[in-house]
Amino acid sequence: MPAATLPDDPTALDASALSAALHARQVSCREVMGAYLARIHRLNPRCNALVSLRPDDALLAEADARDAELARGASRGWMHGLPQAIKDLSNVAGLPTTLGSPLMRGFVAKEDGLMASRLKAAGCIVIGKSNTPEFGLGSHTFNEVFGATLNAYDPARSAGGSSGGGAAALALRLLPVADGSDFMGSLRNPAAWANCFGFRPSQGRVPMAPVQDVWISQLSTEGPMGRSVRDVARLLATQAGRSENAPLSIAESIDPALASTPLAPKNLRIGWLGDLDGHLPMEAGILDACAHGLGRLEALGCAVEPTLLGMPPEQVWDAWLVWRRMLVAPRIAPFLLKEGNRALIKPEALWEHDQARHTSGAEFMSASVARTGFYRQMLRLFERHDVLALPTAQVWPFDARERWPREVAGRAMDTYHRWMEVVIYATFAGLPCISVPVGFDHRGLPMGLQLIGKPRADQQVLQLAAAYEQAIGDWLAVRPSEA
Repeated sequence: MPAATLPDDPTALDASALSAALHARQVSCREVMGAYLARIHRLNPRCNALVSLRPDDALLAEADARDAELARGASRGWMHGLPQAIKDLSNVAGLPTTLGSPLMRGFVAKEDGLMASRLKAAGCIVIGKSNTPEFGLGSHTFNEVFGATLNAYDPARSAGGSSGGGAAALALRLLPVADGSDFMGSLRNPAAWANCFGFRPSQGRVPMAPVQDVWISQLSTEGPMGRSVRDVARLLATQAGRSENAPLSIAESIDPALASTPLAPKNLRIGWLGDLDGHLPMEAGILDACAHGLGRLEALGCAVEPTLLGMPPEQVWDAWLVWRRMLVAPRIAPFLLKEGNRALIKPEALWEHDQARHTSGAEFMSASVARTGFYRQMLRLFERHDVLALPTAQVWPFDARERWPREVAGRAMDTYHRWMEVVIYATFAGLPCISVPVGFDHRGLPMGLQLIGKPRADQQVLQLAAAYEQAIGDWLAVRPSEA
């Protein structure tokens, strides 16, 4: 990048451009850190995206050390000198890991988790944590430790979750790129509500450690969010890769340069699942917004065809409920060993735990058989389509004072997460899925569209998103107000 084109404010650059400028010595790590800290001090109080922030002087000293390394011709990697906040479900040595729970308020991690260790090895400077809902449960980022994270485009509304802190920070340029995790849309929902890209990798692509179980608990995965597809691809390549601590992890690497190279999507077949033939209630305007996004894909040469899921969605949901509660309950159970802790755990987490106590092994196996049938049906859909598409959310960003939407389009929600049913299909089949922006409603609230790829087709999904990104510059240019 020629020096003349470098903006006065380095936070205006995406992570890849900022990395190039740092390595070309067009801007110093200290200048970058100072610019980001200034924005954080000015804007973070508005949205409460970042928590457990380290002292400025310690961060600036670390930036100086990174500058000294570059002066010697040494770089730790593409993230050298980039400020990074790790989601508050993952350990960073010396920082609190609260999980958003008052029961964990005083816990300070002694060593890095796998996420933090890989990002640090790539050169980032960890400045603190990004906020998350209690135990990461629910697509609304609020907890009793730090409070609620508010939407970057409307601070009266939810930022989504559970990676809501990272998404809001990304939209307000408090971070150049953001990590997160996704069980039930936790990278996709907040990205949609922040007008950025959120990618859920294929099952096993990004290993997690430490975790209680390495064999069955594969529905949740860590992954990247970014303001550009190339940033998403680069962060994914840093996060991904085989770990012996995760025996089901994928060894195959991701080439970030290839993954962020737009493919020529002419005649690419996209199966539009919409609202699953009326099964999913949708707030007004969401399907229209997604249609606008699909129209941009059609203009690129994609063939968009409405399609049916091919099996009863209620059967998928019922199997999902069993899997989810059986995987969530062991995370909550240790906190209930001490008498009195139950009163300090949010009711949604207790509901998951208590439901699991009455679920038999036979019921779990039956749900696993149903999940297998669903996966096979998804494979049949991919015989006719290259990519499947669904809205990223069933509601627009809602009032941040609410715990969760009690009804959608006049239909009562029977669980605290039923309003996010639309995201379970990629998760349950272990498929790669990216949420891409599809513009705004009349109130200026953003929405996203899920593009779901074939098994382990992470690179192809990113390439399609990169082509789409070139067609939505008008939407991406809409930034949150900083007033």
